[in-house]
Amino acid sequence: MTILCVRFQLPPTREAALPELLGLLEEFTPVVEALPPDGALADLRGAERYFGRDAVELASVIRVRALALYGVDCVIGAGPGPMLARMALRDARPGLTRAVPGGGERAFLDGKPVAALPGVGTATARTLCEYGLDTLGRVAAAPLSTLQRLVGAKAGRELHEKAQGVDRGRVVPNGVSRSLVADRPFDRDELDPDRHRRALLSAAGDLGARLRAVDKVCRTLTLTVRYADRSATTRSRTLSEPTAHSAALTRTAYDLYEALGLQRARVRSLALRAESLTPAEHASHQLTFDPVDEKVRRIEEVADRARAKFGPRAVMPGSLAA
Repeated sequence: MTILCVRFQLPPTREAALPELLGLLEEFTPVVEALPPDGALADLRGAERYFGRDAVELASVIRVRALALYGVDCVIGAGPGPMLARMALRDARPGLTRAVPGGGERAFLDGKPVAALPGVGTATARTLCEYGLDTLGRVAAAPLSTLQRLVGAKAGRELHEKAQGVDRGRVVPNGVSRSLVADRPFDRDELDPDRHRRALLSAAGDLGARLRAVDKVCRTLTLTVRYADRSATTRSRTLSEPTAHSAALTRTAYDLYEALGLQRARVRSLALRAESLTPAEHASHQLTFDPVDEKVRRIEEVADRARAKFGPRAVMPGSLAA
């Protein structure tokens, strides 16, 4: 086990702490890949030799330091490769690292549903299940030629390897988040456009607050609508200027939604993603001389200070957007 997949239990308003937590991981290894908004992969091959401890023991040290220095607990999965570490993370619990030992890949994978494998989408899983290949053990035992006929030559080969525990992924060091996402699932499939718009208002307000908390602005906003039949529609729009202003994000989200022309669509969830993030200090803002806009921006500043002092419930997300 040389790879850790760590998810820090950060509330949305504390995403600014992620770079510091990545720095904690970098005390053990320089090979750290950020998984925004609250996670990371760490390759501990060198650290195991240097510290004379295995990955699970180092995971315990990381957890204790995160709690002691930042007051943040974490959930950790460990495995021989990034794919297996990510899958192990799903079975992990706070205070307990879920580990997949080298040589134990098949024992870990065989009983899992085929949809649990990263890269296997709904359509592929449905096709495989129709032919009785509903677990990874059955996929691993199936002839390669059968899988290639079902899902294609390249995809079939990759699926066959992954189901057998062959993990060719690697940890790629990168910077912190170039995107943030706010997902708004509904308790039941929702037909009401007004409820759709309220969800977008909340998501845009949440994104704006989180962008401002990490001193970032976004240049692109993407809307994903997921429907009751498990299909989805995604639309993106480049903003006229980079922004973290909740009202501007809300207007763009509404425009994207209206452009879809949905009529009595049964919506399961709505998600907004802020992309192409850049430091706020590098962005320019076109002065509008609009007293209403300036007033809203001042209120946002006050609300952000309230969130920082009293927590995320101090101000309801989206309550300031126009």
